[in-house]
Amino acid sequence: MGSGGWSRRRFVGALTGGAAAAALPSCDNAPAPPSAPAATPEASTSPSREARRPSGPRPLYLGTYTSVEGGGKGIGLATYDAATGEITGGGTIGDVGDPSYLAVHPDRGTLYAVDERADGAVTAVRLSDRKVLGSHSTGGAAPCHLSVHPGGRWLLSANYGTGSVAVHPVDASGALGERTALVRHSTPPPGPGQEGPHAHQVVTSPDGGHVLAVDLGTDTVYTYRLDEKAGTLTEIAQAHTRPGAGPRHLTFHPGGRYAYLANEVDNTVAVCSYDQASGRLTVGEAQSTGTGSGTSYPAQILVTADGRYAYLVNRGHNSLTRYAVEADGARLRLLDTVPVGGDFPRQIAFSPEGTLLFAANQKSSTVTVFHVDERNGALRRAGGSFPSPVAVCALPL
Repeated sequence: MGSGGWSRRRFVGALTGGAAAAALPSCDNAPAPPSAPAATPEASTSPSREARRPSGPRPLYLGTYTSVEGGGKGIGLATYDAATGEITGGGTIGDVGDPSYLAVHPDRGTLYAVDERADGAVTAVRLSDRKVLGSHSTGGAAPCHLSVHPGGRWLLSANYGTGSVAVHPVDASGALGERTALVRHSTPPPGPGQEGPHAHQVVTSPDGGHVLAVDLGTDTVYTYRLDEKAGTLTEIAQAHTRPGAGPRHLTFHPGGRYAYLANEVDNTVAVCSYDQASGRLTVGEAQSTGTGSGTSYPAQILVTADGRYAYLVNRGHNSLTRYAVEADGARLRLLDTVPVGGDFPRQIAFSPEGTLLFAANQKSSTVTVFHVDERNGALRRAGGSFPSPVAVCALPL
């Protein structure tokens, strides 16, 4: 969360709703990830999308906190049916501490996890045999997000506790090397109610030319240029939200000219314009999340591969907001909200084909799944909830 610092962010809700926190079995029988690449946007939006949907169980990786009561034992392993959305438990990858966020290498061969602890680290896991390839310090506290640069040679991570961004090299095996860069968000000063910077996300722009880091504590999105030979970051621009917005998560429209920013603290979203040449982001006016006047904290926003619909997940209100994306990405029009079917949804993700949406619900220790209607973007629940201890991340492959 925002003003309470890392401890509040990490532990809020972790000890409630514990009755649903059934541990996954200790066996390790989930299938290996598919060798084929993720579906292209064209495949995701074509009339034959159903025909291209893979058959058989698909892998699902689950993030949790391991150092809280009722938490998991490591990275959860499960499978899901791509047609029905039904999830089946499949074991745990141990020896990874507090893996609260997960990402996969572009070649689908290696899984990466943050170790969200005071002495933060990132860990690599080879998926063919689930061997932990090692961990490396992020140089900061409480890393809460990570992503792989599209070229596959660099891992980017955001340290929430100390407001910094780290870079690690990725070798040919998928293993990580020692950190090559660490930049701290020293300016501007913290926003209202914040005691310091809180880097919440770090992503690469669709054109691959820039790295953007979202900082809740300074109400700023930073743009960096990544030196792909040295693995260093050079700041080139800052985009500021209105004071106290508390930006948390940014996602780009497939066209690359616009992005959407979820603001955690003031419960809003904003359409941002993006200049590919300069890397400059311009934050637009704050818009409603459709959650009313009650307490609600937007967590993550996603856009369909065809760029027609966006989905925002709301903690507290425990809902998913659906937007129509208009004017080639320049405008969001609020359509509706639907119950997420769990308590305190922390993260959402599409299946590779875009036909399913997964929500990880922290307080209820569950994962819920929705069918995504490609005609109108409507969401429909896919069966019951899947129990997963302190579910804070769901990564379907």
